[in-house]
Amino acid sequence: MSRMPEWYKSSYSGGEPGTTCVEAVGLYGDGVRLRDSKLELRAQLAIPAHSWADFISHAATVA
Repeated sequence: MSRMPEWYKSSYSGGEPGTTCVEAVGLYGDGVRLRDSKLELRAQLAIPAHSWADFISHAATVA
C-alpha cells in the first residue's frame, strides 16, 4: 500500500487563519510540487528535481 506524501507549509507562511500559504511536497527524486494551502484540491505546480535544485541554489545566493 502506498502512502500519500506529506505536505509542508512554507516557513514564511503567516500565522493568521486564511492567510496566503504555500505548501510543498518532495516526490522522492522526481522533484517537488507546490500548492496553495487554501485550495488543496486545485492545481499543483510540478517542478522537476534539477530545476528545483537550480532555484534553491540561486535563492541561497541572493537571500
